[in-house]
Amino acid sequence: MDHLRSSAIWAVNYDTTARTLTIWFKEGAHPYDYYGVPPHRYQELLKAGSKGAYFNTHIRDQYAA
Repeated sequence: MDHLRSSAIWAVNYDTTARTLTIWFKEGAHPYDYYGVPPHRYQELLKAGSKGAYFNTHIRDQYAA
């Protein structure tokens, strides 16, 4: 699990075998899983200047939750 410096996202975890991205939001009570996420999306999320903006543009509504 990677803890992020973000105003929206507390932590993320990526399962390479299942290609599942798990995200813990600061305002959420439980984690959310996103399925079929390619490894480069996870790496780009970690490097993004704004994790929340990257999530909204490249992950949210792009992958099954």
